[in-house]
Amino acid sequence: MNMWLIIVAVVVVVALLAVAGYYLLQVRELNARRAAQRKEVERFAIEKREHANLSIQIIAGSLSEDQMTLTEGAIRISKLLDTFGLEPAVLEEFTAFHQLTRATEHIPIMDAWKQLKTKQKLVLDKERTELEVVHKEFVLDAAKRIKGRTF
Repeated sequence: MNMWLIIVAVVVVVALLAVAGYYLLQVRELNARRAAQRKEVERFAIEKREHANLSIQIIAGSLSEDQMTLTEGAIRISKLLDTFGLEPAVLEEFTAFHQLTRATEHIPIMDAWKQLKTKQKLVLDKERTELEVVHKEFVLDAAKRIKGRTF
């Protein structure tokens, strides 16, 4: 009888070891998949950050060369800067983009702009132009300083 108990105990222990080994392999595979996913997410974040940095450089160059309105450039750069989660000191350094964006945020864009009547567009465009004159030096200086910077 004792011999049968020992055999049963050994069989149970071996079975438990097999189950434990199986789950250990499952955990290792899961950890490997998670590590691969983490690396993929990190790679994607790096690519997204590089793309945003490149976009900022292109937009800043376009502003300096008068290839887009100051308002459009300020809106685009301020939105891109917001994606980085930058320190307040860095955001303050480039506050010109945010200030012009806030000053013109009541002006409709894209489809909402298309819906406006011509007279409304003229009034708002005049207002935008006046705001750009007020902010021009500040925004162009920020555009010059942001060139070559990476975030």
